[in-house]
Amino acid sequence: MSPEEPAGGSREESSREGRRRRRLWTLLAALALAASRVLRPRGSRARSDRGPAPPVGAEERAERLVAALLLLTALSGAGFVTLFVLHPDTQLLGATLGACLALLALALAVASSRLVVSETKVEQRPMPGDPMEARQAAESVQAGGQRVTRRRLLGGAVGAAGAGLAAAVVVPVAALGPGLEDQLSHTPWRAGRRLVDAEGAAVLAADVNPGGFLTAFAEGVDQEQLGSPVAVVRVDPASLRLPAARAGWAPEGILAYSKICTHAACAISLYRSPLSPSTQARGPALVCPCHYSTFDVLQGGRVEFGPAGRPLPQLPLMVDAAGALRAAGPLSEPVGPAWWGDRR
Repeated sequence: MSPEEPAGGSREESSREGRRRRRLWTLLAALALAASRVLRPRGSRARSDRGPAPPVGAEERAERLVAALLLLTALSGAGFVTLFVLHPDTQLLGATLGACLALLALALAVASSRLVVSETKVEQRPMPGDPMEARQAAESVQAGGQRVTRRRLLGGAVGAAGAGLAAAVVVPVAALGPGLEDQLSHTPWRAGRRLVDAEGAAVLAADVNPGGFLTAFAEGVDQEQLGSPVAVVRVDPASLRLPAARAGWAPEGILAYSKICTHAACAISLYRSPLSPSTQARGPALVCPCHYSTFDVLQGGRVEFGPAGRPLPQLPLMVDAAGALRAAGPLSEPVGPAWWGDRR
């Protein structure tokens, strides 16, 4: 790969990105300036003696302005969703979502100041008794809602703005992905599934040497899944002390345990295999390098030392006719930390 081309391409991409951001901030500044002008109190509006009647044509202009602001709100929400899917730049996402909220606030402010009758008066109100006065009061209240003449336009604009804002809120939530609990409880291991290495090649029983340690994965499954990786070791079959229900889980002395530590979900990457007779009292064990939780492989992954709250889940194994290792069933327990054990 030529070193000059990436550098030039990177500078050009950075320049384009900078121009887009400057244009976006310029638009936001213009919107803020327009908002300050629209919401600035006018002398004619501050006078209460002129009554609620606005100038001729002012309501229609205000309605068009509110509708335009609401449509811009919808476009900003759609822009946020588009950027989130195609180009999730943090600054651009924040700018578009901020513009969406700012435009919505501006539309509500304009509607409240230009379209909603706001009048404060203090007067003595006698008990209603004259039908004529009651009818006049009802007509006055009804006239207060006649300033909105384009209800269908404003209704459609409100719906579009609501849809854009809802999409901007819902899409990031929907992109959070599957729950972690499902990955811990439902692992890909099933009876008959082969064990493979990082390259996808089948793991043979002959590949596992006494005292050796290797990592295997479920065939045909994403290796990043928490339940997929297992640690495979071989011990002397005569030294096994597995529970009676797991008597056939270690063919030829080969065992497999989940690589996810039951303390804090670290990856187990150490294997203790004593060679000296002076250390035979402490047999082979898998060790987590984070907090040194130690699991006895001879006794079904029992916790021998450290803060882990429960044994490692064990995978039952079998050897097929080709000598490849296969799962004889699912893991003995869900993988991952045992938080209830940490609290005890």
